[in-house]
Amino acid sequence: MPITDLLERNCKLHGNEVALVELNPALTDKRRITWKEYDLIQPEGNAPYRREITWHVFNEKANRFANLLLSRGIKKGDKVAILLMNCLEWLPIYFGTLKSGALAVPLNFRYTADEIEYCVNKAEADILVFGPEFIGRVEEICDRISAHRLLFYVGAGCPSFAEDYAELTADCSSQDPLIELTDDDDAAIYFSSGTTGFPKAILHKHRALSHSAQCEQKHHGQTHDDVFLCIPPLYHTGAKMHWFGSLISGSKAVLLKGTTPETILDAVSREKCSIVWLLVPWAEDILEALDTGRLKASDYDLSHWRLMHIGAQPVPQSLVRRWKTYFPDHDYDTNYGLSESIGPGCVHLGVENIDHVGAIGVPGYGWECRIVDEQRVDVPKGSVGELAVKGPGVMICYYNDPEATAEVLDDRGWLYTGDMAMQDEQGFYWLVDHKKDVIISGGENIYPVQIEDFLHGMQGIKDVAVIGLPDKRLGEIAAAIIENAEGFTLTEEEVNTFCQALPKYKRPRRIIFADVPRNPTGKIEKPRLREIYGAVGLVDAENKS
Repeated sequence: MPITDLLERNCKLHGNEVALVELNPALTDKRRITWKEYDLIQPEGNAPYRREITWHVFNEKANRFANLLLSRGIKKGDKVAILLMNCLEWLPIYFGTLKSGALAVPLNFRYTADEIEYCVNKAEADILVFGPEFIGRVEEICDRISAHRLLFYVGAGCPSFAEDYAELTADCSSQDPLIELTDDDDAAIYFSSGTTGFPKAILHKHRALSHSAQCEQKHHGQTHDDVFLCIPPLYHTGAKMHWFGSLISGSKAVLLKGTTPETILDAVSREKCSIVWLLVPWAEDILEALDTGRLKASDYDLSHWRLMHIGAQPVPQSLVRRWKTYFPDHDYDTNYGLSESIGPGCVHLGVENIDHVGAIGVPGYGWECRIVDEQRVDVPKGSVGELAVKGPGVMICYYNDPEATAEVLDDRGWLYTGDMAMQDEQGFYWLVDHKKDVIISGGENIYPVQIEDFLHGMQGIKDVAVIGLPDKRLGEIAAAIIENAEGFTLTEEEVNTFCQALPKYKRPRRIIFADVPRNPTGKIEKPRLREIYGAVGLVDAENKS
């Protein structure tokens, strides 16, 4: 069943009930407002703190966007790139794209102009939908990308090089365009990068999206009475596929623009949230605020909160133990997944297995798992190997990249994750290390080669290696080991100043001046660097160097 059928069903069964709420704590206008009222005040730019839409309006907005796309010649199999911060428009645009028969192509809001251009070209997107936060980046590349695609703008103050989404959709039919869709139709392209730089385009069919909804509901038991608090960005397969649990149960979800402990607890309290998905840094921040007394749980109505789950990075066992001291009645779950496996759920701990905290869990609903050696032969329990997964959510391919596809996907449907893991005697899977060198910091992937290439452009650097170092709050942080060129003695301050040109999340958090070891073939010996600087501690390592 295509995922769009669930939206149609919710419209019929729960049309007048709230589907989505958007909270923006940075805004001072605290009015409760509907989408219809927002449409009336939007030209004045008077954005409220809280907006909401019903399932009926959600479906209507999706239909209007689908009909707009069809009126512009978009047909089944075309692609629509979405570059938006979390907002009420995001999901109706996503579902409107699917209803038109086109493929949705969500883009990371942290992408630079060059990365945006690369991704819309790689996915062969016909339309780019973007918001006010991206005007500068899109304007930088619009002359190169607008010749072959349309640019739709969502928000107040439409730039001259784009068309206004609100004005365009207002004149479109709110009726379903009735484009026939099947589980075997292509549905979406998501992006995920390796260590070599620009992202790969991951193709999924409708069956993968539908299975992810079933998987989420099976794992977390969403009912129509649940309220899901969604904080991570919707371009992530993780955020969207966790929200699919709300879609399948026809329950309310809250999109929160804010990650401070105060905003999270306030949203849970005001909206009576029962399920909250956190990243490790946010959970650590909440615990620190409670530990220091800056916040008191008793000041909030948290009585509806039943489940806290975490994904996107390894979860310290100590965090969960501390969490349970404050919230002993919470169920807890962790999820493992990749964009190639339609996000979270191919492995999950399960709320009944909290005694196995530290493990990533057991195969998810409808999934199979294996641990294999370099020849892709199963290894015995207790042995470390590469984790492979198989199920209805495995990608079809890396779009237009058969060589990269063949590296990770075999003809039996097994996806080789590139993560090293082991299975214990009780059948639980434990993540051991990343086979590749991607750094996962606060749930975001950082690709060392991109930072290394950037730093090589700084005068005075002879060689550089970027590795991940353990960090209690973020999971990992990027550290740059820099070898000075002869005659230069760079300082940490100089390097940090140079790195201001990088997006903030890509800037190294540690600068270490030392030799960069390379093997006889010229490759940086990153396992050795991680052993030196990760195992014995940063301070000791710097002293040794």
